Amino acid sequence: MASQRDVRNKISSVKNIQKITRAMEMVAAARLRRAEQRIESLRPYAEGLRRMTQQAARAAGANAAQVPLLIAHEQETNVGLLLVTGDRGLAGGFNSQIIRAGVRLAGELNSAGLGSSWYASGRRGVSSLGFRGFELAGTYVGFSDRPAYADAREIAGDLITAYVDGHVDRVEMVYNAYISPLRQTVTHERLLPLRQATITGEDEEAQESEEPRVRASVDYEPDPEAILRRLLPDYVEISIYRALLESTASEHGARMTAMRNASDNAGTLIQDLTLEMNRARQAEITQEIMEVVAGAEGLA
Repeated sequence: MASQRDVRNKISSVKNIQKITRAMEMVAAARLRRAEQRIESLRPYAEGLRRMTQQAARAAGANAAQVPLLIAHEQETNVGLLLVTGDRGLAGGFNSQIIRAGVRLAGELNSAGLGSSWYASGRRGVSSLGFRGFELAGTYVGFSDRPAYADAREIAGDLITAYVDGHVDRVEMVYNAYISPLRQTVTHERLLPLRQATITGEDEEAQESEEPRVRASVDYEPDPEAILRRLLPDYVEISIYRALLESTASEHGARMTAMRNASDNAGTLIQDLTLEMNRARQAEITQEIMEVVAGAEGLA
């Protein structure tokens, strides 16, 4: 049995760790709230861009099918995979589940005879993929705590260039969608090529049972196709930016939950160690009493 001093040192160490985990939990909770506010602020802009893109696509009519980002490659041989992870750990399975989902998706593509080009956002994703031996076509690090729109633009620019130049025939994105601080869902989303039915709003119209709505007439300068060509890259950028923001909120929520669990586990461990220390002290007292009694009997 360990001595009182050893157990007491263990208790002191666990209490120090508990203070750290509680502080990290509070920091993550504060950052989570700011991340939630950024997601809420993005929604009106994203909705406005979506409507503008749909209007331009409808106005372009058949010419919309000539926009490169809407044209699917005739033959697919290589697929770009964008994994959105964090720069730091201590967030439970937040990063590992994205890596597993990406590797699983690459395995499915490989079974179908398709190659993969890896793009990773976040140091954890970059290091994990590199450790597994995957060659990365694009790495983006240093902004997972507070991503900016410029970061999404950089990622989108590389992916769009790779798609238009024919280096990849499709682009898939895997990220953690934020639902609540306790729940983050691994989400798989196709970025490129953009589905024309989604851009023109045909999917929504097919679901509506109401009579067609009257739309205002809009004059375009330059022509709708040119405007659509300009809007679609923004559409891809805003999709990536939304994924980055949701991933940030998911990371803070996962870290807050992980640190709370760690603090609770530390409290349980402190109770167990305290009980062990009391037993060790009781054993030492009993031993001392037995020695005193034995000494007294020896003098009798």
